Amino acid sequence: MAIVLLVVSVFGSHHGSDDTPRASRAGAPQRHHHAGASAPFKADTPPVVNDLPRSEPTRLLIPKISVDAPFTTLAMDASGTLQPPPAGDTNLVGWYAKGVSPGETGTAIIAGHLDTTTSAAVFANLDNLAPGDEFTVQRADGRDADFVVDDSETFAKDSFPSERVFADAQRPEVRLITCAGPYDKAAKDYSDNLVVFAHLEVE
Repeated sequence: MAIVLLVVSVFGSHHGSDDTPRASRAGAPQRHHHAGASAPFKADTPPVVNDLPRSEPTRLLIPKISVDAPFTTLAMDASGTLQPPPAGDTNLVGWYAKGVSPGETGTAIIAGHLDTTTSAAVFANLDNLAPGDEFTVQRADGRDADFVVDDSETFAKDSFPSERVFADAQRPEVRLITCAGPYDKAAKDYSDNLVVFAHLEVE
């Protein structure tokens, strides 16, 4: 079964201009054959009950960490790198628009900055989320997708488990992703990624 390997690296830092972090090179999306894994796109299996139709996300609300942020779309550049949200806006999250939308059956990808050269950013406190915490994605169709956090884990960027994080799901799931770990001045990048795993709350 073909899969797409995506390594989402979101950048940001409080450092001065000489230390301005760069966007980490995300793994180019390459197709491989691997039994039991699938792409972070909509599943071919029948949707689960209570999933939502496709609709663009418009706003992310995470009350526990005071996130109330609009969405922008994320895409790949010519080298196959998933681009992070614009660094100039500290209150902005990005959605990988070629994947499923939040609320659809499958794995939706939402990324945000940890910080920027000027201040903390939208996902500065993402590491405070714990299993059972809830957040909401408002959608263009007027329907809210309410999610429950299952887990959060930190992974080294040089050994990021793409197949696990981005594997397709047979229920509506979301991954919230930002940078984590120490900042490497030489590489101008953080060493890790924090991933929050969540699923759509069943009404």
